[in-house]
Amino acid sequence: MTILDDVVGIAVFFTVNSLVARMASSGTLPLYMVPVMIFLPIIIGVIVGFPTGLLLKKCSKKSSNLFMLLCGISVTMLMGWSINTYLLSGITLNYMLMGVAFSAVFSNMVTSEQQEHINHSFAPILGIALLAAIVDLGAPLDYHLILGAGLYTFLYIAARAFGKYFGAKAGATITHMPDTVRKYLGLTLLPHSGVSLVFTGIICSTLSSTPELVKIVQGTIAAAAVINEFIAVIAAKKGFELAGEITHTS
Repeated sequence: MTILDDVVGIAVFFTVNSLVARMASSGTLPLYMVPVMIFLPIIIGVIVGFPTGLLLKKCSKKSSNLFMLLCGISVTMLMGWSINTYLLSGITLNYMLMGVAFSAVFSNMVTSEQQEHINHSFAPILGIALLAAIVDLGAPLDYHLILGAGLYTFLYIAARAFGKYFGAKAGATITHMPDTVRKYLGLTLLPHSGVSLVFTGIICSTLSSTPELVKIVQGTIAAAAVINEFIAVIAAKKGFELAGEITHTS
């Protein structure tokens, strides 16, 4: 559910981000480029992901699997960078969408056992990459902005919690899930993930021509992330407890 939640969030975010990019460019960005900014990264990921999956299916050694995966990631990045730099100058394609499409394609082509080996081998590299990304995104955040984003932070947290809880409840009701899922799944989805920080960096880049809006976004997300670390984690734990998924032991 968390993965599906992120996928839906990515789809919605980049659709809106493309429209905002057009508005930020004062209409100089052609309207037909909006779907290009959304679907081109996905196409790039699929184009590289398919041959990578075929090669991974033929690899039996863990070292070979890791090497092929790193090559696929590098080719995806280079293709995106080349198209962005030489064919679509002035427009920023999103590498996250490329990575999601690339990973989705090759991971559905290999066996679950091989996928587990790949994940295990790639885990240390992924950990370092995530740490570098979070540090890079968090370094520009000014903690003074947290105090000045009160109303926006409240609206963001309230709207996000409302959508998570009632969206999960509606989906669980439509699919005839048990009462525990309908009542408590939304609570377990409340914690703030690193995806929002990545989104913050992207939207701030899109709004770079309007620094005042960048400050509002940075302050809102920074404050929301801090507050959610206290409230949402407790709510998620309570949701698991009420659903009977975890119990206290004496």
